[in-house]
Amino acid sequence: MAYKHYILVCGGTGCESSNADGIYTSLMNEAKSAGVAEDVQIVKTGCFGFCEKGPIVKVLPEDSFYVEVRPEDAREIINEQIVKGREVPRLLYNKEKRSTESVEEIQFYQKQLRIVLRNCGVINPENIEEYIARDGYHALERALFEMTPEQIVDEVKKSGLRGRGGAGFPTGLKWEAGLKAPGDVKYVVCNADEGDPGAYMDRSTIEGDPHSVLEAMIICGKAIGAHQGFIYIRAEYPLAVERLRIAMDQAKEAGLLGKDILGSGFDFDIEIRLGAGAFVCGEETALLRSIEGQRGMPTPKPPFPAQSGLWGKPTVINNVETWANIPVILTKGADWFNKIGTEDSKGTKVFALTGKVNNSGLVEVPMGTTLREIIFEIGGGIKGGKKFKGVQTGGPSGGILTESDLDTPIDFGALQRLGSMMGSGGMIVMDEDDCVVDVSKFYMEFCVDESCGKCSPCRIGTRQIHALLDKISRGNGELSDLDKLKEIGFAMQKSSLCALGQSAPNPTLSTLRKFEQEYIDHIVKKKCDAGKCKKLISYVITDKCIGCGMCARRCPAECISGEKKTRHVIDQSKCLKCGACFTACKFNAIVKQ
Repeated sequence: MAYKHYILVCGGTGCESSNADGIYTSLMNEAKSAGVAEDVQIVKTGCFGFCEKGPIVKVLPEDSFYVEVRPEDAREIINEQIVKGREVPRLLYNKEKRSTESVEEIQFYQKQLRIVLRNCGVINPENIEEYIARDGYHALERALFEMTPEQIVDEVKKSGLRGRGGAGFPTGLKWEAGLKAPGDVKYVVCNADEGDPGAYMDRSTIEGDPHSVLEAMIICGKAIGAHQGFIYIRAEYPLAVERLRIAMDQAKEAGLLGKDILGSGFDFDIEIRLGAGAFVCGEETALLRSIEGQRGMPTPKPPFPAQSGLWGKPTVINNVETWANIPVILTKGADWFNKIGTEDSKGTKVFALTGKVNNSGLVEVPMGTTLREIIFEIGGGIKGGKKFKGVQTGGPSGGILTESDLDTPIDFGALQRLGSMMGSGGMIVMDEDDCVVDVSKFYMEFCVDESCGKCSPCRIGTRQIHALLDKISRGNGELSDLDKLKEIGFAMQKSSLCALGQSAPNPTLSTLRKFEQEYIDHIVKKKCDAGKCKKLISYVITDKCIGCGMCARRCPAECISGEKKTRHVIDQSKCLKCGACFTACKFNAIVKQ
C-alpha cells in the first residue's frame, strides 16, 4: 500500500518513559476518527538521539520534526498536517528556520555520521521487512555465498574496526584468532551488559535496530566456524530484550537464523542470557563465567577468550556497537569504512552526551571529532550559560578532561594520552557548580559497590580511596592524603586483576592532576567552592530577611529561630545542610557559603 504520509514516533526507552506509547495510540485513534487511517502509516521507531527534546515525532514527506510532543497533540497533528496539509508550528524544533532548514541541518545533527545508528529513528525495529528494505541481511548473503571465512576476516581486518567496548582491540585480529583456534565447537558472544553511569548507547542500538546485531553475529559465526551465539544483556533493559526476542523469532521464520540459513547449509542459533546488573560482568571473562552459570568474576589472561572462552572453547566476544558496524563494512566495503576517522581509530563512535549540556542525547560522530565540536556545537554548550569545567569520558573507568583538552581530536590513543579513555562512550559534562572531590567520590563509591572482591588491590584499594575522599569532603583531610590517593591509585593500576580495578582510580588521579588546588582548598581552607560537600558549606540568613518564617517552617532540624518580621538566625550546630531553607526563601535572603 502506498501511503501519503509516514509518522515516526520515537519508541526508545527515554521517550517511552515520557508516554511515547500514549502518543502513538492517540495518533492511531485520531487518524481513524479523521478518516485518514489508510492514508498514513504510523510507526514506533528506535531512538532519534535528540533525547533532550523528546518525545519526538517526525512526519514524512514534509520532514516535520516535532519535539516535546504530548498525547493531546495528536489531534492537531492529524487534523492540521495529515488532513489539511500544513505543519503545526508550535511543535516544530526550529520554528524560525523551518522554511529553509531540513532535519539534517539542525545543529544537533549537522556533524553527525550515523553508521551504527543508521536505522534508529528510521525503521520499525519490530518489522524485519523494514530492516531488509535498508540493505538488511545483504551482508550475510555475501558472507554465506560469495566469501570464504578467510575473506570475511580479512575484510574486517582491512576496515580497521576496533572494539567499541572500551579496550579498542582490533576486531579483525580477534576474529582471526577465533578462526585459527583449533576445535569443532566455538562460540560467538554479544556483550550488551552496559553498566556505565549515564551510558545507554548499546541499549538504544538494540531497541532501534536489533537485526544489525543478529546479522553481524551470524556473519562472525560463519567466519570462525561457530554455530552458537549468546547475547548477554541486562535484565533491567526490558524493551531491548523484548525487541531482541521479536527480531530472533522473525529471523528464524524468514530462514535467516537457525538450521540451514538461506539454504546455505550453515547452521547458527542465538540465545539470550539475562544479567543481574553487575558492572564487573561487562569485563569479558566475568561475562563468560556468568553465562556458564558461575559467579561473574574475572579470570587471568592469557588464555584469551578467542583461545579458551565459554566452557573452555574458542569464543569471539564483541559489544553491541562493534557488532552493529559489521553489516555496513561487508555491504559498503572495508575501503569505504577505512576512510572515516583517524589513522589510529577508524569509523565513528557513539557517545551518550549527558550532564550540564543543553542538548543531551545520543551522538554518533567520526573518530577525530573534537570535544569542543561535540559539547559546544552538537551539544549546544553549557546549560544556563555556566562556565565549562570538565567532561568525564569513559564512565567510572575514565578521567576528567578540561578546557585545555577541548580541541583534541577524539580517538583511542588521544584520550589515553590525556589520562582518560574512550570506554564504551559515556560523556558527562560538568560546569562550575560541580566539585571534583564530590565527583571522584561518586565514581569510587560506584566502584566499591561493583568490585567483585576477587583481588585485593581492587577490593581494598577502592574502599581506601573512597574513605580518603570522604574524609577530604568532610573537611577532615590532610595534605598527606593526596600522596596516599596517588600511591594507592598507581598500585591499583599496576596490580588489579581486571580492567575494573585497573581503571577505578582514573577519575581520582585525573582530577588530582588537573584540579589539585581544589583538593587543597578542601583540606586547608575547609572550603568547597561548588557547594557540593555538605560538611563544608553553611547557610546564612542575610539582612534581606523580612521575617516571614517560611524557612523555619520548612526546616526539618528546627534550627531556625526569630521573631515575626525580624531577621531569623540559623543554629549552625544543628543545621543538616539540607538546603530546605534556601529553596523555601522567596526573597533570596539565604545564601550558601
